[in-house]
Amino acid sequence: MLGELAKPVMYLAGVGPKKSELYEKLGVHTVYDLLYHFPRYYIDMNEPQAIRDAPLNEQIVLRGRVVRKLPEGHVRRGLTVYKAIFTDDTADLTIVIYNAGFMFKALEVGHEYFLVGKLTGNMIRREINSPQIYPADAELVQPVYRLTEGITQNQLRLNMRTALESLGGFIYEPLPPDVVREQGLCSLSYALQNIHYPTDMHTLELAKNRLVFDELLTLALGMLMMKSRSREKAGCPMGAESIDEYYSALPFELTEGQKSAINDCICDMQKDFPMNRLVQGDVGSGKTAVAAGAAYFAYKNGFQTALMAPTEILAGQHYETMKGFLEPLGVKVVLLTGSLTPKKKEKAKADIAAGEYHVIVGTHALVQASTEFKRLGLVITDEQHRFGVEQRALLAGKGDNPHKLVMSATPIPRTLALMIYGDLDISVLKELPKGRQPVETYAVTGKLRERAFGYVKQYIEEGRQAYIVCPMIEESDSDLRDVKSYAKEISEGIFSGYRVGLLHGRLSADSKEKVMKKFKAHELDILVSTTVVEVGVDVPNAAVMVIENADRFGLSQLHQLRGRVGRGEHKSTCILITDNPTEEVVQRLKILSKSHNGFEISQEDLKLRGPGDFFGSRQHGLPKMKIADMSQDMEVLVKAQETAKEILRKDPNLDTGENAGLRELVEGLFEQDIAND
Repeated sequence: MLGELAKPVMYLAGVGPKKSELYEKLGVHTVYDLLYHFPRYYIDMNEPQAIRDAPLNEQIVLRGRVVRKLPEGHVRRGLTVYKAIFTDDTADLTIVIYNAGFMFKALEVGHEYFLVGKLTGNMIRREINSPQIYPADAELVQPVYRLTEGITQNQLRLNMRTALESLGGFIYEPLPPDVVREQGLCSLSYALQNIHYPTDMHTLELAKNRLVFDELLTLALGMLMMKSRSREKAGCPMGAESIDEYYSALPFELTEGQKSAINDCICDMQKDFPMNRLVQGDVGSGKTAVAAGAAYFAYKNGFQTALMAPTEILAGQHYETMKGFLEPLGVKVVLLTGSLTPKKKEKAKADIAAGEYHVIVGTHALVQASTEFKRLGLVITDEQHRFGVEQRALLAGKGDNPHKLVMSATPIPRTLALMIYGDLDISVLKELPKGRQPVETYAVTGKLRERAFGYVKQYIEEGRQAYIVCPMIEESDSDLRDVKSYAKEISEGIFSGYRVGLLHGRLSADSKEKVMKKFKAHELDILVSTTVVEVGVDVPNAAVMVIENADRFGLSQLHQLRGRVGRGEHKSTCILITDNPTEEVVQRLKILSKSHNGFEISQEDLKLRGPGDFFGSRQHGLPKMKIADMSQDMEVLVKAQETAKEILRKDPNLDTGENAGLRELVEGLFEQDIAND
């Protein structure tokens, strides 16, 4: 159905073989890919400012004319400076262009232009350095694209216009006509034209709404079809065994939420198709106790359980917990990680294959070809977004369609969770286990930094440990605290008598493991870290956390970070430091100071900030979205889910002619024939 859109981009006039190789670096192989290479943002020149009123050092748009061109100047060898006087009759300024003689030559005295850039200077003498320059008759909304070396904005815009013109205004319509009508959507042809060349922000909004709906509808259809297919497969049905002895053996009483989640798992595992369940719980809500209950039920039915964690240290933590819960009941638990000696690894794998072990905890070592199970009935993954789809599929492939349980500590509003984990049923743990202490949280300005550090020293003198979290890895021109120089500064300064460690995402996996092990063993007093500690191990002795530049994090992420302390019997504190105490920042941080409920905080986050707070750069194993933002486009997301359910109710495999375009979109997004999965 794609027709002309499917042809390679190299055959598009103005592209050719060499430029098509550059386009491949942007993921653009066909005309369709080019049309779906959406702008990153837009320059809106509909309302230019007057030079007289324009602020300094801010991105602005001006309209005026070139009055005269000055002689070129040579600052030093290899650097030529071109200048021109520009006016809009409210005031004058000097355009400064470095080295780009062709740009200067193109400027004509007396002609009008738009300038986009930042003004510098003062109220009397103003300059604009290396601005973007557009003729006065240019489109008033200019798209700005992600580029690669060798392709300029102007070239890409030109190729995009050629692509649109080559289709003669007609682009196939993948949505059934009644869906387009009921949702009040513009045509796909109009949407693609106006996402790239909008006449104003209203037409841009119409175009974006249509393309976001298409993408979220495609995702919802794919997820629902995956769920439907998984339910057609025979699983490992289990009998109605009692696990009362598991509850009795625990040294504490489970919350109602934990009991309910275990019961959900038990009911699922007795069905003829595999369980596919997400246990979503706030930091410290006791998800591992739920996983252990499900594993014990599998054990009672003669099946093995595999639990995969993203790091060795987390795997070790789960191993100790599962062993404590289950070994008194006769369940044999083993740890399988890459760092085991070859001899120990070989022995463990032989025993697993022979069925000697009932619960196998490990890292990606579990999915290696040499790891075999005797009777794998349950697969548990912790923080599933840390694993690729392939790793999870490989682990599930070790058994005969085993039941799958996913644990996540990321508190996400239910509507959003249904889309992210659309192929899973969801159990939510909302209560904290008894005895778990809330972390006292204080938001302060940078003026109180020294007092906060004094507080940290008090904790350390009492034998406790501390985290200090920074948002950056290396020095930059911004005011953000970078973790490397920061760790050096405090270890040589205010904390010179203490043992300070450093942890960040660019360390190798082995180095990260070593640092965390040292911290857990209390060989470090303070761990200076980026957000890599957000999903980390339990260090019950860590009782205080300082978060620098707290205003730069989302509330949900701050809540996740704060969950690293307060995991033991000691009173714990989190101090949020900001050097940007605006009204909005104060309002946001107050929410965190008052609430300890991750789900409430995530709802507030959604209202206040939208996109990045739940996912950052993570996609939770989902296909990558080109234009939709699942947290900001909530209303469209709900409509897309409802529409997907209605379409699949009438046509489960998208077999009818009117749904052929949708089927093609779904297969393209998931890069596989989902209907035949």
